[in-house]
Amino acid sequence: MTAAITAAGGSAVADTNDISTTGGAEALVASALSRFGRLDAVINNAGIIRWAGLPEADLDNLTRHLAVHTVGSFLTTRAAWPHMQEKGYGRIVMTTSSGVFGLPTNVSYATAKGGVFGLTRSLATAGRKLGIKVNAIAPAGMTRMAGDGDDAMAATMAPELVAPMAVYLAHENCPVTGECFAAGANRFARVFLAATPGYVHQDGAPTVEDVAAHWDAINDETGYTIPRNLPEWSGEFLAHLSSD
Repeated sequence: MTAAITAAGGSAVADTNDISTTGGAEALVASALSRFGRLDAVINNAGIIRWAGLPEADLDNLTRHLAVHTVGSFLTTRAAWPHMQEKGYGRIVMTTSSGVFGLPTNVSYATAKGGVFGLTRSLATAGRKLGIKVNAIAPAGMTRMAGDGDDAMAATMAPELVAPMAVYLAHENCPVTGECFAAGANRFARVFLAATPGYVHQDGAPTVEDVAAHWDAINDETGYTIPRNLPEWSGEFLAHLSSD
């Protein structure tokens, strides 16, 4: 990859530090600052996958995924954050995955990538006043980690087709923060967490029978909202209390 960037006229340096450790993440950031003199953007893209479902997926399987995907993204961002905060500017791109939608044998991978989604949302709220925007991509591409595919599949889902979204989210003109976007195979789409208006019980304490009787209303997607943060969701969810 370094050679490809250099051949295209860019400048790159390889770094083999272990980003799942505090020292490794800090060394990575220090290396970038030493080589380039500044730090404008971080793209957290390190990852592994070890296919397994319950009960075969053990604690070691889960821990290894969390260490690279979630902890690695956290530690690298944590090391870069003070430098971005000092400048009042930064762009951070996390790599989550459509794997969070679930497969029988990706339990540890999906758990770790779900953690990355939560990390993205939380850091976005902290970065808003600091000029730091934090977003996530869910790539759809044929890579070494994704497994082998035939030539047609490899061409249709080449990793390069994900790059435009990653670059845009890392660009100074990026208009959003706290969002997630799927990218690959020439398609780009927003992925979001939403809440339905639900059902508000009016007469006394609700029972399990009330939940069952109003199940359709609880699940009705009409008028769903997309909260930007926890306070916004709480305000919407508890809005009926202020009208009492």
